Amino acid sequence: MPEETRTAPVRPGPAADVRPAGYRAVLAVGEFRAVFAAHALSLLGVVVSEIALTVLVYELTGSPLLSALVFALGFLPYLVGGTLLSGVADRFPARRVLVVCDLLCAGCAALMALPATPVALLLGLRCAIAAVSPVFSGTRMATLGAILGDGDLFVLGRSLLRMVAQSAVLVGFGLGGVLLTLVSPRGALVVTLGTFLASALLLRLGTRRRPARDGAGPLVRYSLAGTRQVLGDRRVRALLLLLWVPPMFVVAPEALAAAYADQIGAGTVWIGLLMCAMPVGTIAGELYAGAALSPGARSRIVLPLAGCGLLPLLVYPFHPDPGWILLALAVAGSAGAYTLGLDRWFVDAVPEELRGRAMTVHTAGLMTIQGVGMALAGAAAEIWAVSTVVGGVGVLGTLCCLLLAAEVRRTAKPAPAGAAGHEVRTEGRDGADHDMTGR
Repeated sequence: MPEETRTAPVRPGPAADVRPAGYRAVLAVGEFRAVFAAHALSLLGVVVSEIALTVLVYELTGSPLLSALVFALGFLPYLVGGTLLSGVADRFPARRVLVVCDLLCAGCAALMALPATPVALLLGLRCAIAAVSPVFSGTRMATLGAILGDGDLFVLGRSLLRMVAQSAVLVGFGLGGVLLTLVSPRGALVVTLGTFLASALLLRLGTRRRPARDGAGPLVRYSLAGTRQVLGDRRVRALLLLLWVPPMFVVAPEALAAAYADQIGAGTVWIGLLMCAMPVGTIAGELYAGAALSPGARSRIVLPLAGCGLLPLLVYPFHPDPGWILLALAVAGSAGAYTLGLDRWFVDAVPEELRGRAMTVHTAGLMTIQGVGMALAGAAAEIWAVSTVVGGVGVLGTLCCLLLAAEVRRTAKPAPAGAAGHEVRTEGRDGADHDMTGR
């Protein structure tokens, strides 16, 4: 496709605050449909590969520790890839970056599927996929601004991709379990290879070639300079922390689902229900906010939902019936709708030439901090009862989120005089990835 000329982003007018664009308008954009389909395919591939690789490593070693490392290694390289390689997202044309990332992941999956691949190399390849993932995700997020503009369509597009991520976790684990009854773990990895190749093909044929944003000098220095710029801006830093910190706390109930089911004497079915309740709530919350609320309304709910979204976890220490726990988790998940408005604030606060690196840093930080949250929750549960830990997470998390919400409010700039339909103040700003799979 011909190279697209960069144009100024189109911002919504006052009418955008009255009537939301709706998800149908986003899916009407042909390029976004290609990105959406590629995202769904690669996510399913990642989830299936995690299950298959966990089973394969356990079969080869008999070690629970090594099989658990498969999931841990999905988080650890994010920080490295997201900081040292973030410059790739701005330095090279976005379509080329996305396709090459998919092909690299496909190559790793192909090597994993080979019968002669030893365990050490399997784990190393898992690290490689995880290191590439923040570059892929950050580039894709930055590209959405070029495809959908910086207004309401961008917000809804990001929301759809997050919902795909939540759905992929729910569907992928079930699909992976069924798949492993039909084929060997290495056979399941061949399926992952196919999903990465299909994703690369969709992105190559379904999206336009766009020029690189910026970039000069050594890649690592350029990436680190971008990270310093992102974290050095008080407004951007506050928005990033509000995107990162609530997920760090909200993963605790999911990480401790099996331990909590054991504490209350529930069966294995309840483990699955406890792990599914929050993603279901997240999808429901985003669907409602994206389809029923105007951009201005989504902007107004950001700080209340971000500040109070963890309060439902306070029911845990009272030992209610499991049904009430499921409801509390679903409500806590639905509070994730705050990210729709926050996404818009974030993209408005980041300069265009820094956007790819900023999005990559955002993705890397989100995945890393969720891994930290899981580890800390598990460590706390070694000392205290799970119900006490989750209740404590609700209290501590709410305190941290309220402080961050206050910081976001303080850093909001006043609306310029005469600006219609595009306020910058937090309360009424117009139009203002929990992505556990990392894609």
